[in-house]
Amino acid sequence: MDKKKLLFLIEIAIFSAIGLILDQLSFKLWAQGGSISLVMVPIVLMAFRWGVSGGLITGFLIGLLQVAMGASIFTPIQGFIDYFIAFTVVGLAGVVRHLVFAASKQLNKKAMTLYIVLGTTLGGLLRYIAHTTAGIVFFGEYAGDQNVYLYSIIYNGTYMLPATILTAVVAVLLFTSAPRLLQQQN
Repeated sequence: MDKKKLLFLIEIAIFSAIGLILDQLSFKLWAQGGSISLVMVPIVLMAFRWGVSGGLITGFLIGLLQVAMGASIFTPIQGFIDYFIAFTVVGLAGVVRHLVFAASKQLNKKAMTLYIVLGTTLGGLLRYIAHTTAGIVFFGEYAGDQNVYLYSIIYNGTYMLPATILTAVVAVLLFTSAPRLLQQQN
């Protein structure tokens, strides 16, 4: 195994573990689930550092670790959507990696900030869609007399919007203050 591939695997393992810890340190907003945490930070860091594959694998492993630690799963499909899909898709933040990297090489912090926020917003939005879909399909009884679609959109938005903003701020601060984090060591 070459050195770069080994580093990739080691970083995935480390950032997945960090993601699980950050999720455990979250601010629980609702008893039924949903919290404001920094769990997406390691996923977007890997996505910007290694590209989409690094982000997707890290997100998937964080979802897997959450399930292993006793996540709230009511049906297999709900668990798959809320943990495996929701956290894996955050790794799609890496689609803008080449733009972040190019801005970093030009020392253009404004452009870096823009692309980091765009990528993080994409990942956060896709995670939000996954949780909202699971909410509509599996947790409609909590809506009471309210429209289940509106209920799930609002419920999941109350924690996903702040979590996405917080993740974007942390990622911007990390990468603009230390752009070398984008470089893999050879």
